[in-house]
Parts: sequence; structure tokens; C-alpha cells
Amino acid sequence: MLLKVSGLGVGYGAEKILSSINFSIKNGENWAVVGAMGSGKSTLAKALCGRLFRTGTVNYFGSDKHVNVYLVEQQHQFKNRSNVNEFYLQQRFNSSDSEDSYTIREELANENQQEAQRWMQLFSMESHWDKPILQLSNGENKRLQMVKALLKKPDFLLFDNPFLGLDTDGRKLLNEALEVIQQQGIPFLLINSPIELPAIITHVMVLQGGKMVWSGPAEDYKGEQFTQHNFEGFEKHLDELIQTRSAFADFVQAVKMEDVQIKYGNKTILSHQNWEINNGDAWALKGPNGAGKSTMISMITADNPQSYSQKLWLFDRRRGTGESIWEIKKRIGFVSPELHLYFKNTGKCLSVVGSGLLDTLGLFKPLTEEQKHRSMLWLSVLGINHLADKEFYKISQGEQRMVLLARALVKNPPLLILDEPCQGLDVGQIEHIKKVLNYLVEHSDTTLIYVSHYVSDIPSCVKQTKELTLAPANLQPIG
Repeated sequence: MLLKVSGLGVGYGAEKILSSINFSIKNGENWAVVGAMGSGKSTLAKALCGRLFRTGTVNYFGSDKHVNVYLVEQQHQFKNRSNVNEFYLQQRFNSSDSEDSYTIREELANENQQEAQRWMQLFSMESHWDKPILQLSNGENKRLQMVKALLKKPDFLLFDNPFLGLDTDGRKLLNEALEVIQQQGIPFLLINSPIELPAIITHVMVLQGGKMVWSGPAEDYKGEQFTQHNFEGFEKHLDELIQTRSAFADFVQAVKMEDVQIKYGNKTILSHQNWEINNGDAWALKGPNGAGKSTMISMITADNPQSYSQKLWLFDRRRGTGESIWEIKKRIGFVSPELHLYFKNTGKCLSVVGSGLLDTLGLFKPLTEEQKHRSMLWLSVLGINHLADKEFYKISQGEQRMVLLARALVKNPPLLILDEPCQGLDVGQIEHIKKVLNYLVEHSDTTLIYVSHYVSDIPSCVKQTKELTLAPANLQPIG
């Protein structure tokens, strides 16, 4: 017996998060835990590795002895040379901050170097040894998390949504790595999206409302029966929300780039990039991990200091001709995995959404009744109005992503930039978000940039694609 869980429960005060969880993983079995956002999946992972106080029993390998259980979390954490682990969104694009960040080689200096080389190669990271961790893309950071976990020589591995942020090649590498991990005799439990279960998974457990509602062989799992949502009437709310035209939508071109080149030291991130986005366009921005998508977006959101030296126009105005960062940001609604990572807010979800009206990462003055109403309507459109009075830091990461999506939408921005907004969501939620975006683009003057590694996530309103690629010889982006 690899793992036996009996009567497991977790609560925060009087609120029960998990209750009466019972399951067993036998030798040769590979389990995945799925469920809607907020069902308790990540809480279960933290309880299984001892991070949370729990009731019931958790028994590994038929013994009460201590075992090395390692959890690879959804979001990465690291420290810089100043021993600081609190960072802000723009820090990644500042050269001086990158210099204060450890490189991967330095981060892994105390590990077994032969093993480190092996796992770095398995995850196709061997060309990044001397890259500052702060400059890694979301997907590259995810792969580094895997390497660090395996170097700890765990007795049992817990993966919390490890496929989030990975491009097609990255997902293929992770599937291959799971097979290698199994061959090495390291048992694991996977918290995963119900959409794509790795072929190596033999059994599935479904959580719903903090309880296990189904478990069994993977071939018997029918995900659609557990993913029911009620999004009826959202068009009525949307009509009310978009009837007022944005006061900042009077421009011909949202973005114009001419021969944009971005470097950090001798590392080229963007090379000779040209891009024109007209008012009302809907674009997909695509490319593998590390191709420069986040850097490209940072030029548009006024978060990259190198934009001043480039031929870049935002909303018909040349960058660096006297406009303030906030004049640019008031026209943009934005959400990304990086924004989520650096979003440190302890307020209620309604306030988090409302902060999007003020372009702040927190709410520093009370919302007006009209602002509260607008924020509540967006929560309703996305089917998460039940979260309005909950503390943002207490809800699941999937729920946080949805709240931050509502925050990006709340001010009816002329330019909407959505970077992987559907990460970890089920089919029903993804299809609903696509409907909302299609309706928004069709019935308003919204200009859209949509970033995703999944073609199926991109709404049909998107008619144009900007694709960044990696040169195979040196992994440098090319035009």
C-alpha cells in the first residue's frame, strides 16, 4: 500500500474545507484528483504533506514513520541575493533587479550536480543554467520547480496542477517525466485539470464541495457529470455593463511596434518585432515558453522600462513623449499568471474586482455604490458572485484567477489583455468565458489580445495571430 487516507478533514475555524476523505493508493496505481475550482484539491495536497492541520489519518507505505513527502505547488517561490522573496510585477523587466536574482546554476549549486544535469536535460532546461530565475517565463519556472522537487529525492511526490503554464512541448516533456519518475519507483499523486489526464494515470478521484464524490479507474471517469454550471442570463448583465462606451476608446491604433528589440545583457528576448493592432481588433499572441510573450505584453502595459528606447506607439501616441504610465494603464484591462503571482491582497473579492476601476493592486478607498454594483455584475457574469464577500486570500487559486479576470473586465477597458485566463478551468467554464469575450467584442469597442498555449481556449472572435518562435540553434526568439 502506497498511501491510505481515512476520515481526513480540514477546516478554517468553523468552516469545513474537506470532510470524510477516504481513499487508498495501491502499488502500481497512479492517481489524479480532479474537481471544480474551490472543491478542495489544493487543500488536500497541503494536508497530505503535513502543511495543514488535519483530522483523520494519513499513512504512507503502511507505516507511521516519517517519510519525505514533497509538494510541487501551483505557484513558484524563490529568493534573490538580498534574501527577499516578495517581488512586484515589473521587477522581471528591470535589468538591475535581474542582476540581483540568482541564476539557475547558483540556485542548484548545493545539489548533486550529476543529478541536476540529468533532470535539467529531461525538462529541456540545459540551455538555461546561467539565466536569472527572475527572467524565466511562467512555463520555465514550472519546469524548474519539477527539477528542484526531484533533486530532494522524495519518497512521495504531490503535484498541484503541474501542467499550468506549459506549452505543447512542455506538456509532452512532463508526461515523459512522469513515466521516468514511475520507472524510478517514486510514487506520486496528481492534482490536475479534468480536461487532460496524462496517459499514465490509472485512477481518478473527484472532489466536490470538499467531499469525495467519486473514485475509480481512469477509463470509467466521465468528467462532464461533475462539471455543471449555471450561467443563465449573463447576456442581460453584459448588456448593462457595456452600454456605456469607454471614455478612453478614441484611438485608431491601440499598438504599433516597429523593429522592436529587447535585450538583457547578451540575451536577446525580442528581435526585430513589428506589430500593429487597430481599434476593435482581436488578436491571439502565441509562442512557446521563453519566446518573449510576457515581454511583448510588458511593452504594451507600460511595465517595461526599455519601451522608451523603442519605436512603440500606444493609443496613437509615441512612447516617451510625456504620457504617464497611468494614462496608459487606465485604457487597459489585464490579467496574467505573473499578475496573479504578485497580487498580494487581503481584501474581499468584491473589493479586488473594484480595484480594477482604480488601476491599483489593492483598494485604498471605499467603492461607491455604483462601483460595487458594477463589480458585482461582473462576478455574476462569470458565475462567481458567491465569492463577493469572501476574503481573496482564503479562496482557491482557480477562484482567484476568475476574480482577477473580473477585475480586468470591470472598467470596460478599450484594450483587454488576457494572458492564459483559462488555466486550470473545466470545459464548461472555458466555453462560458469564450462566450463572454465573443459577446463583448461583438457588442462593444473592445480591442483584445489573448494569450494561450491551447488553441481550444481561444474565442472565435479572434481573427488574427501574432506568433513568436524560438530559433532551434540558440533558443533565441526570431521574428
